[in-house]
Amino acid sequence: MPAEPPADLPVDPGAERILCRVEDIPEGGAKGFPAPPGGFIGLFALRRDGRVRVYVNSCPHAGLPLEPLPDRFLDPRRQVILCAVHGARFRIEDGMCLSGPCIGEALEAVPVRIVEGQVVVPTV
Repeated sequence: MPAEPPADLPVDPGAERILCRVEDIPEGGAKGFPAPPGGFIGLFALRRDGRVRVYVNSCPHAGLPLEPLPDRFLDPRRQVILCAVHGARFRIEDGMCLSGPCIGEALEAVPVRIVEGQVVVPTV
């Protein structure tokens, strides 16, 4: 897992983008984001116990977006990330597939840092 960049550095507009404000992601929930202009794959962010995690919105098995409806990435109990296509279940903490057709694979984590209450991710 890549090291998280220091939070105290300013946002680098050429290499980073502001995804949203932390408060835009419900505590214990998730929020999806479309691909940036010129991009092909969106992202989704989760916030749990005050920590924000961001993953690429693509199942490692099918390469399709995970959610059946906007922002519906979690199971009803909000314990795991679910893929709506084949029912794969992923651990929130590291994106590892726990069950389903891609067991042992993981979602692609995106480095994230919080700068002045904003969720910052790489532009690529």
